[in-house]
Amino acid sequence: MNNPNPIYPGITLNNHYRIVRELGHGGFGRTYLAEDAHRFNEPCVLKEFAPQVHGSYALQKSEELFEREAGVLYKLQHNQIPRFRELFRVSMSDRGYLFLVQDYVPGQTYRFLLDARKRQGLRFIEAEINQLLLQILPVLEYIHSLGVIHRDISPDNLILRLSDGMPVLIDFGGVKQVAATVESLFAEANGTPAPATRIGKLGYAPIEQMQMGIVNPHSDLYALAATVLVLLTAKEPHQLLDSQTLNWNWRAECSLSPNLSLVLDKMLAQQPSQRYSSAREVMLALSGNPPLQPQHWPATVPLPAPRQLPGTPVRAANKNQQKTPAWQMALFVVAVLLSMGGVGWFVGNYVLNLQSKVQTIPQTPGPKQQQEDALRDRFSKLGIDDRFYNGYVSLVDETFYAKYPELGGRLLKEGEGDRLWRERWQKIGDELLDKLQNLSSDARARLGSYTTADIERTKIEVNKLFLSSRALYDLADAKFFYWFPRQPRDRNLIGLPIGQIWQAITADTLASLQAGATVETVEFDSRAASKTLTGNLKPGEGKAYIARLAQNQTLRVNLQAPRKSTLLSIYSPGKTSKARALLQDAQELSWSGLLDDTGFYEFVVVSQSSEPIAYELNLAAK
Repeated sequence: MNNPNPIYPGITLNNHYRIVRELGHGGFGRTYLAEDAHRFNEPCVLKEFAPQVHGSYALQKSEELFEREAGVLYKLQHNQIPRFRELFRVSMSDRGYLFLVQDYVPGQTYRFLLDARKRQGLRFIEAEINQLLLQILPVLEYIHSLGVIHRDISPDNLILRLSDGMPVLIDFGGVKQVAATVESLFAEANGTPAPATRIGKLGYAPIEQMQMGIVNPHSDLYALAATVLVLLTAKEPHQLLDSQTLNWNWRAECSLSPNLSLVLDKMLAQQPSQRYSSAREVMLALSGNPPLQPQHWPATVPLPAPRQLPGTPVRAANKNQQKTPAWQMALFVVAVLLSMGGVGWFVGNYVLNLQSKVQTIPQTPGPKQQQEDALRDRFSKLGIDDRFYNGYVSLVDETFYAKYPELGGRLLKEGEGDRLWRERWQKIGDELLDKLQNLSSDARARLGSYTTADIERTKIEVNKLFLSSRALYDLADAKFFYWFPRQPRDRNLIGLPIGQIWQAITADTLASLQAGATVETVEFDSRAASKTLTGNLKPGEGKAYIARLAQNQTLRVNLQAPRKSTLLSIYSPGKTSKARALLQDAQELSWSGLLDDTGFYEFVVVSQSSEPIAYELNLAAK
């Protein structure tokens, strides 16, 4: 009988990573979603490496190969590749485990997105595929320039990132290849039949990869073309690929522009020599240009948004080009100008006539386009960067479908039948923008670009005010949960669109503290060691007080406020002993006790009322 898996939700590995749930498993081990306790419980992914080999030498050899492959992956630094963080080992139940840690990408795989569309009788359109290709091909060019082949591109291994709508390449096949190679080598050494070492999915990977394990950059390009055909047709590869001729029969399933059709055909050519040799060649072919001199693209900068029309020329300087003498160039320019006089007049008049005809055709955008135009216009007026647009839409979707579960998450259509639903969606979207309008212009401008590094910076800045990050978060949470009362208080928001709003609120809260608007230092009179503090709070507001107190003093705290209208927190300084919360988000309005530390104590009062309130905070220390 097999031993139960000692890794389960809730367990913490290496005093660092708390397992949330298992994401999947394969021949090389399991994959887990975890929380990083050293990064504010930021989500991350743990990949277990456990090849099916026996013996200490076999295991040691497999781990050496795995570490070498992990070292290659660690060098990949691209915004559309999850960052590989570290390797670590743990021992449990008399067994050693080896894990690779990488960033978690909030979003959905293209497999999930395709399945959702298929349930509605829909599939991806050519414009979306062009955008996907132009956004993911630079990623392939980058990894191929470092000698890395993905080996396993498919809809399952591409994620549409929630924060910015960019595709992210996940689950590199190199780790799987190590496990398969090790198992094969040691099986042969032991005289047993070697298991198959095919890495890649049948139908997506080219025949030479599946049969002989030969991989090149064009292997990934083949798999990418197969992937986009699956998205375009909503058919699996075996439904499109002739098993006898190995030809792709997709034209009966969808109609594409001639240029994209030719590009996909060449990417899927049976003979490797007939395919594009690089991702850059595919990018040039998509824009209607022949291959030019090789050019190195920045590692972390994607291609510009695909607004360029097919056929727009791309120019590249050839440093080895022979310089033309000046007198020849002068004669050439004169000749061109003379010849272009007549041609230019003809072409100019033709274009003007054509343009006037086109302008006479009424161009009335559909309801969906009108809705999007209105949203983007308001985005622009509020100074919110387009990077947050996709995250904003996903937030509105989340609220909309939670409010109207009878829709079952189905996509809204353009027709009159869904007009009322579209109006309701628009109303929810407007209400969200009304909330964002209350942020400062600086905080709004950064929506979509906040990172965990910003959290670290705010922590450092608030500590300069003799306040802890706990006090800062109490004040920020007051406004956040007033705006979004349905959000679970224990939800990890970092990396989600809603988390961008929380970080924007936190940034404004810090600015308010730095300006002295929401914090007050309490100075006790030497003749009377007590203080009465009064204030007024609007919904979602709060105030922090700091008072320097000594160890072994007796402190009494009493808050007078309307019943259930406030939350009170009291934090110790943690100078001579461990900092702790004497009260946290408590509805109890009084506390007394002997202080076990010397330093600045924090008292945070926040409103949870929907109406303005007045309060009185009494502090007494002796």
